[in-house]
Amino acid sequence: MKQWGLRWATVLLISAGVASAQDGGTPAPAPAPTENSALTADEAFTTRVKTLEEQVVDLKEKIFRTKARLLLLQETVLGGDLSSGARAVIFHRNEMGAQFILESVAYALDGAPIFTKVDAAGDLDKREEFEIFNGRIVPGNHQIAVRMVYRGHGYGIFSYLEGYKFKLQSNQTFNAEAGKVTTLKVVGFEKGGITSDIKDKPAIRYDITSTRDQATTKGGDQAGAPPATESK
Repeated sequence: MKQWGLRWATVLLISAGVASAQDGGTPAPAPAPTENSALTADEAFTTRVKTLEEQVVDLKEKIFRTKARLLLLQETVLGGDLSSGARAVIFHRNEMGAQFILESVAYALDGAPIFTKVDAAGDLDKREEFEIFNGRIVPGNHQIAVRMVYRGHGYGIFSYLEGYKFKLQSNQTFNAEAGKVTTLKVVGFEKGGITSDIKDKPAIRYDITSTRDQATTKGGDQAGAPPATESK
């Protein structure tokens, strides 16, 4: 009889627990992530990826500069003939009108990034010409790849340009001759005449000259020193 009573008591306790759970004892499920929280996570991820990309580009530029220094050091230590080497000097030049504001530029030489600059407070657009590379390279054919981004600056009859983005990408092969300095000016300019649509005007051209490297001639500059250049 006692065992039978104990069994009924157990059944009643279990029933009471189930009823209590059904009446609200079960904890409420965790709220699903809101759209704002998901958006914040996406923005954080995008920011992180962009930071990593900038660090990778910066590292590639440092590696390329290090290779250029190693080439010069190898020529000096091993007694290489400097007259058999070549030098390249690369300038960026801006000849665009006031309707186009330069926002960013990126340069790569033979696939290796050598210069990347994003506009800060209009400083980039204000510089008409500046040097981006000056160093020794192996004689022969080389390729320079360029990317420029301009923002339309509308006023007066050109007010429709406001907010436009002009992305220019181009590359050029040049020959670096042994014992010579190859000077390459990469120029952003407006092509076409007055009848051309202003949206079709942004373009890139390459002005290339080659002169004898004074650093390799008798009485010239000290071997290995870069030729004098002027940057605005």
